[in-house]
Amino acid sequence: MLLVCSSRCGGGLFRALFAEVDLDAGGAYQDHRVTQPGYVCLNCGAPAFDLGEVPSEMAAEDEADAAPTTTDILCPVCESLVQVDAGMECPNCGAPLEVA
Repeated sequence: MLLVCSSRCGGGLFRALFAEVDLDAGGAYQDHRVTQPGYVCLNCGAPAFDLGEVPSEMAAEDEADAAPTTTDILCPVCESLVQVDAGMECPNCGAPLEVA
């Protein structure tokens, strides 16, 4: 985890907004869990970001942006050559197509 202030104020203390804290019967801290990522800078109050999550988020965006692979298939029903993605139907007759 590498937290930074979104306004770049240089603050070094942050508060987790969505955290569960476990206490014993006397009120002493025992454990905590961050249930949802969300942080605020305690210096200026601006939202803070976890730069440790950037590489995985960039990889997820790259995967989502990757062009789907299409295949040219001869439809067994209407016998037209169509370009389809996996799990699509023939755009001419609506017959289900199998992409191998």
